[in-house]
Amino acid sequence: MSTDGWTEAVRHQLGLGRLLPMGEAPDGAWLIEAAARTVLRRSADEVPGVRLGPLRISPVDGAPTEEPAVPPPPSALWPGPLRIGAEFTATRLEPFPALADRLRAALAEAAAGRLGLRVTEVDLRVAGVERPGEPAEDETPATACPSGTPPESGPAREDSPEARVASTALAVPGVARLGGAFGGRGGAVRLDQPTGPHRPGHLRVELAVSAGHRPLDVARAVRRAVAGTLPDHPTVAVLVTAVD
Repeated sequence: MSTDGWTEAVRHQLGLGRLLPMGEAPDGAWLIEAAARTVLRRSADEVPGVRLGPLRISPVDGAPTEEPAVPPPPSALWPGPLRIGAEFTATRLEPFPALADRLRAALAEAAAGRLGLRVTEVDLRVAGVERPGEPAEDETPATACPSGTPPESGPAREDSPEARVASTALAVPGVARLGGAFGGRGGAVRLDQPTGPHRPGHLRVELAVSAGHRPLDVARAVRRAVAGTLPDHPTVAVLVTAVD
């Protein structure tokens, strides 16, 4: 990859945020933070009386983490408890604690029930009150994985192991499409060969999840489906890049 191409790839990845662990260490599944924020904002939009502002997801300070059961994607967080930190604006006159409680419950439920994230803390800060008729402050929308991809990424050969894995993954219910983070469609399946005798290879599969499907459940199903696709039964990690 050229210098310009590498620079573009780094900029692309930085816009996605952290790679968040889903489920537990044996699940081998991660979710791009930008995709998680999109789903959480949708849930916050359903809470009356609040307008969600900036939101970040991070590891809980000082909490123990577990070594992943499979090699994680580059720079991915190790499995462990997560924290949501967010600001909100009150859009109607109501005690702030009541508004915060509703928003906190909605975010926690969405993180676990809609995504599969192990969120144990939701820290909210009131940014102000939006008066009737007052325009909302501009916010930077949480964007799921951009459709653009780093350059110099081509499709896998139709007869390649990567192509067989891609076809198997696309057949799993809830998989909308492949690619979108580290290399587009051609880089959606990465196969690392065994590093020694009697050691399996490793697969990383990047995919987007269809609306109405829980990313953790889809990732688990993909791992089960593709693990037996290749003869050496490689380990499998799944990275969810978007939730439609």
